[in-house]
Amino acid sequence: MSLAKLDNKVILVTGANTGVGEHTARLCIAQGAKVAVHGRRPDAVQKIVDELGPNAHGVIGSLETAEDPAKVVEQTVAHFGRLDGVVNNAARTTRSHFEKTDVAFFDNMMATNVRAPFLIIQAALPYLKEAQGSVVNIGSINALGGERMLAPYSISKGALLTLSKHLANLYDRDSIRFTHINLGWVLTENEYDLKISDGFPEGWQHDVPKMMVPSGKMSSPQEVAKVIAFWLSDDSKPWNGTVFELEQYPFKGRIPSLDADFLDGKI
Repeated sequence: MSLAKLDNKVILVTGANTGVGEHTARLCIAQGAKVAVHGRRPDAVQKIVDELGPNAHGVIGSLETAEDPAKVVEQTVAHFGRLDGVVNNAARTTRSHFEKTDVAFFDNMMATNVRAPFLIIQAALPYLKEAQGSVVNIGSINALGGERMLAPYSISKGALLTLSKHLANLYDRDSIRFTHINLGWVLTENEYDLKISDGFPEGWQHDVPKMMVPSGKMSSPQEVAKVIAFWLSDDSKPWNGTVFELEQYPFKGRIPSLDADFLDGKI
């Protein structure tokens, strides 16, 4: 009988009580891993842990602080005794235009989205070296330019991309692998609720222009989780330093004027 793809691995997933992080934790458990489920709210984390069973353990921390990122790693190792993989998924996504962004907002965005992954990986290094582990950093296609109302967020994801490439070069001889995913539009519960608050009608996800969702069905966090699990697994060896867009269309070089829906005035 073959082992599950993540059998006996210990994986830390940040922001794992909702969205992509939650479904990554669920899939890792299903594939045989033990998972540290991170979040800021103990009640929300415990709910997921209770559903996942004995191979899940909750770790609590506010990643915008200077101290908690390392503590999240310490909690993981204290409970499981090792660490084989890290998914830096937690992020602040609050909107802000460039002209209206103040210092406090910018600093908090960078602390959560860049400094926290930096410090988590730094604390995890001894364990990742021992395990010849894998790190998956969840970025965004906004790192390649970004939407008007996402200036600080886009900048932070650009910095995270550089961190991923830098560390892949720095620790390849230690057999630690780093993968960076520039994630596109995904239908999480939070994204659905955000669009409702923007004034979209109930069921808006079923009437999205083909230019933005060519398959006709929005990407799900479960689908994203499958990709993350692959890069955590030994099946993805020896590849390291991979950066790619996980979107339904080629983000780089896309020319909207060539899209039929655009020409027909449907969007």
